[in-house]
Amino acid sequence: MLVGGAVLLAALLTWILPTGQYDRRDDPATGRRVVVAGTYHPAPAAPVGPFAAAVSIPRGFIAGADIIVLVLLAGGAWVVVDRLGTLPAVVGWLVDRFAGRGLMVIPIVALFFGTMGALENMEEEIIPLVPVLMALGAGIGVDGVTVVAMSAGAAFVGAAFGPTNPFQAGIALKVAQLPPLGRGGLRLTMLVVGLALWIALTMLYAVRNRRAMPAGSVRLQADLGASSGHTMTGRHALVLAIAVAPIAAYVYGALKLDWGLNELSGGFLAAGICAGLVGGFGITKTVTTFVDGMMSMVMASFVIGIARSISLVLDDGRVVDTILHALVTPLGRLPAFVSVVLMIPFHALIHIPVPSASGHAVLTMPLFAPVADLLGYSREAAVIAYQTGGGLMQMLTPTNGALMAVLLAAGVPLQRWLRFALVGAALLVVIGVVGAALAM
Repeated sequence: MLVGGAVLLAALLTWILPTGQYDRRDDPATGRRVVVAGTYHPAPAAPVGPFAAAVSIPRGFIAGADIIVLVLLAGGAWVVVDRLGTLPAVVGWLVDRFAGRGLMVIPIVALFFGTMGALENMEEEIIPLVPVLMALGAGIGVDGVTVVAMSAGAAFVGAAFGPTNPFQAGIALKVAQLPPLGRGGLRLTMLVVGLALWIALTMLYAVRNRRAMPAGSVRLQADLGASSGHTMTGRHALVLAIAVAPIAAYVYGALKLDWGLNELSGGFLAAGICAGLVGGFGITKTVTTFVDGMMSMVMASFVIGIARSISLVLDDGRVVDTILHALVTPLGRLPAFVSVVLMIPFHALIHIPVPSASGHAVLTMPLFAPVADLLGYSREAAVIAYQTGGGLMQMLTPTNGALMAVLLAAGVPLQRWLRFALVGAALLVVIGVVGAALAM
């Protein structure tokens, strides 16, 4: 595993790199210990051996426990919702209600998936919905690229810019020691503008590549959605409301009650159990389905724990500040805005070998949050740079298994998707750059 190899590489660096440290001080305004610029100095060598590197892995799981628990419990809750048929029912409802309105269904579908991406980092949940979405696409005369763009693509945009996404913004803000809803207004504006831009590009592509619709195909595809068990019922609406309730409660709790990730995790645990019971699973099936969902998130949790151990190894070896110093020295000769912009391609590149958004956050934010302190701009700007680079790379990298599965199910070759998505991602980066500049 690449992340596991990174732990060994980090241990090796503690034998190679010179050791050094910055002085740190307590910042009464933020309650954090921050780096004092210009105080880097040599420190006694502390190389990390093989056994210490192995020990760092369980330490990493402990250090990232609140993040890992959130991933497991949120994953369990959403698998319960998916197994109840609620997510397919929402898509089926869209097929039944809007297929006769031509391309105007695209913004409706994209807004739904963009919202779900912003709320819960929706990715894998899209895969079983692709057949229904392709039926909808056939009904309005659009190809697979349009179907992927209005579903997975919109979800990736929502996840990248969503202010309440617990797996990207939430984790990055937590690691950077920032309030859970830091710069929430700015992030919400970025989300709205980003989704509007993505939907406009999707609509433009759909108009240019629209195919003739066979007679009666719209009604036929709507009937297909209904006959496949995707009928939206009051129970499904209630289950969906229960599933998103933890996010709404978390927003209020973070603002008024000093809530953190543990409260959000507890909310997802309660919502998952409640949704299963309301949906008719019964207690036994609800619990077993919830556990199945948690099992599906074990690999993501494993990546988070190991990624967290990388920073522990570098910290034990007293080379974290050495790396910071190496980054800050050239960036210090540039304007602060330029240094923030240069973080975006770095995060895009690192997301290729580390495709887990949460693992990426835990790996990089401990390094780049102090860089912001040293260069005199806000940590929020560094987090936005991470979301822009890493979040948008979700829709481009072949190491993202969910993306590849959706493309395969939709019959869209990766090269064909990239020809469309690269243009959109490039324009969305501009939104990230502007957002980071405003957050500085």
